[in-house]
Amino acid sequence: MLEKSPANNRSSDSSSCSVETSVVIKQKSSNETRARTATPKRDPAAGKTPAGAPKAPHIVGLGASAGGLEALQQFFKHMPPDSGMAFVVIQHLSPDYKSMMVELLSKTTDMPVHRVVDGMPVESNQIYLIPPKTQLTLRHRKLLLGDVDHSKGLVLPIDIFFKSLAEDQG
Repeated sequence: MLEKSPANNRSSDSSSCSVETSVVIKQKSSNETRARTATPKRDPAAGKTPAGAPKAPHIVGLGASAGGLEALQQFFKHMPPDSGMAFVVIQHLSPDYKSMMVELLSKTTDMPVHRVVDGMPVESNQIYLIPPKTQLTLRHRKLLLGDVDHSKGLVLPIDIFFKSLAEDQG
């Protein structure tokens, strides 16, 4: 059985982030467990910006079910407000329910929390929430809203956003 568990190592310099992956291997025939840690190699030129240019934030996509408020509150309660990252939250929302997520998350973090407006640029140390009845994509570091197209069957806004995030950020 192979289990992976990522662990972030925070340093005092929030612009550098080291990620370790611990791999635990459990053999079926015995209770013997072996563990090893690997740190991915990084390109030294990656993430560098021209002198004086603001560094583009890392964009973190988060998905949550309608009952995921408590998990999101715990996540943002423990996230430093100056991490340099931008957070985009895609939550499953009822189309008939007025979401209070902006107000509720604002109580647990010092980061500004925004309901996304079409064309909104993504900035560091901000939280962006998808509005009800929309799908959200990312293009050239801008958040774009669209109508949900039910003609193609089941629509999963988190899949649509993650695909656009991967395409935009590589």
